Amino acid sequence: MSSPKTVQRLFRILSMLPWVIANPGSTVREVVERFDYSSPKQLAADLDLVFVCGLPGYGPGELMVAYIDDDEVVVELADYFSRPIRLTPPEALQLIGAGRAVLSSGAAPEALERAVQKLEHMLFSDVDQVLTVDLSEPPLLQELRSAVERKGVVTITYTALGTGDTTVRDIEPWQLRSTLGNWYLTAWCHRADAERVFRLDRIQRVVDTDGVAEAVRRVDSIAIGYTPNAGETIATLRLGERARWVSQYYPVDVVSDDEGDTVVRLSAYDPNVAAKLLIRLGSHAELLDGERVAVAYEELQRQILSRYPEAVE
Repeated sequence: MSSPKTVQRLFRILSMLPWVIANPGSTVREVVERFDYSSPKQLAADLDLVFVCGLPGYGPGELMVAYIDDDEVVVELADYFSRPIRLTPPEALQLIGAGRAVLSSGAAPEALERAVQKLEHMLFSDVDQVLTVDLSEPPLLQELRSAVERKGVVTITYTALGTGDTTVRDIEPWQLRSTLGNWYLTAWCHRADAERVFRLDRIQRVVDTDGVAEAVRRVDSIAIGYTPNAGETIATLRLGERARWVSQYYPVDVVSDDEGDTVVRLSAYDPNVAAKLLIRLGSHAELLDGERVAVAYEELQRQILSRYPEAVE
């Protein structure tokens, strides 16, 4: 599983490239501001990544060219982009199905509707033929959509996926999104006093209140991932070079990233999550901080060694 930061970086690159290609002569400042880069250095890192993307052979004709020339961002397509990609009927049908599914969520841009219509016109000789994508919706979806539009406060009964705990909390609904095969609600949670993402199939009940939303409303892009809660276990780990993959597959915050080692903070509802990871990584990782994880790690070691009494002797 890719980390939220990796997914966000990929989305930004895929959004940035078509815009730069369609707007030749774009300056570094324009691209940095338009795509919310923290600095020109961060933009340059993405362009360096694009520079090594291409087809096997990896010669000048197979690789894209992306670099900064003085103050201009330059992107040159590889030879295989010189003509439109020819989709097979199964590939086109998959794109249409996925596009219609996104359109049904109510959160798709108008450009997607036009693109899907073009694909349908190309694929089907009979323009009256209709492709219907009917996805089942969670029972409370319409009720929560109304709550988002009202910009009010609702009370939900929610069961957490990780712990199984059921809580009743007041929230200010901000945005609904269908992704990764599930529906999610982004909202301001009064109980946590923070932004939270709720999976709709974990919400048992929604009750309207007369409350008025007070938190600053955010409706920007949503990164669906693990959100640490108060009281959860936090472990600080030093990862050797052969364990740096952990930062791409686990929900971690990177504290430092040197050439040799990477230091990360890992959050989990159960200390055994980090303890089992340490067992797996062996000498390639070190626990720097996390008392509960240290206790769980020692207990796991004891249990493992107890199964091999001859080795202990």
